[in-house]
Amino acid sequence: MENPLRGLPAPPPLGAAALPPGTYTGRVVLVTGGGTGLGKAIAAEFARLGADVVIAGRRAKQLDAACGELAAVPGAGRVAAAVCDIRDPERVSDVFDAAEAAFGPPDVLVNNAAANFPCPAEDLSPNAWRAVVDITLTGTWFMTREFARRHLAAGTPGSIVNIGASYAWTGGPGFAHSAAAKAGVKNLVETLAVEWGPYGIQINGLVPGLFPHPDMTEDIRGGLDAAAPDDRDGRQPALRVGAPRELGWAATFLASPYARFVTGHTLVVDGANWQRRSLVNPEVVSIRTQLGRGPFRP
Repeated sequence: MENPLRGLPAPPPLGAAALPPGTYTGRVVLVTGGGTGLGKAIAAEFARLGADVVIAGRRAKQLDAACGELAAVPGAGRVAAAVCDIRDPERVSDVFDAAEAAFGPPDVLVNNAAANFPCPAEDLSPNAWRAVVDITLTGTWFMTREFARRHLAAGTPGSIVNIGASYAWTGGPGFAHSAAAKAGVKNLVETLAVEWGPYGIQINGLVPGLFPHPDMTEDIRGGLDAAAPDDRDGRQPALRVGAPRELGWAATFLASPYARFVTGHTLVVDGANWQRRSLVNPEVVSIRTQLGRGPFRP
């Protein structure tokens, strides 16, 4: 008997665009964490639509390599990079100054930069907690605040897209630091949409599902491999994982003229995986056991 399960169709090919060509011509888009992974994939889709793209990150070598890739995207505008640690508000101001000097004030900000690693909550040191929360939540706030203050002073509209995570709703066992930070990021979307909407500034969230890419950290990749060594697609309701360009298409829509009345919303792009539930819950296995750690020793 033929298997009726086919999953969601594959996306259009790399190079296709979700919006009309030139949608972002003359617009400046700033993407944090844009030198690698999903940040680079998002930046590529803005570039494909004609945007002048500034990618920010902490590692100059990665940024330089990404600039070359983005400049080669068909339809791309200009591309520049800015080295920045978003945990430092003075450096945040500098990166906006650098973007403005290169291409003009950013019209769109994509807060993609984040930090994460799996760890039982009881093992998290104060430094480990701060390392994730300071980048994921506080750094996002510093970038968002600087973007908004400049647009408020100039009386110009702008659009912000914050990259979130589904465990902002559900909790994230094994990722207490990141889940708490992403819950804060989601709340900023909902709070600031109301505060800044009257001034023409929209802000939305975008939550990725499983989008494998070469820049995934070893611990995250190792966890995925351990959980689904043979059939990662079969663990998703869509019966496939996401292609990074699909996240880029969603980001370009949320920040586009076609989504001006969409603000304060968080869009989940994960093939319904975060809503999946079993009829019978599997056996409970502690996070320590799942991560291969022995009994807790204070």
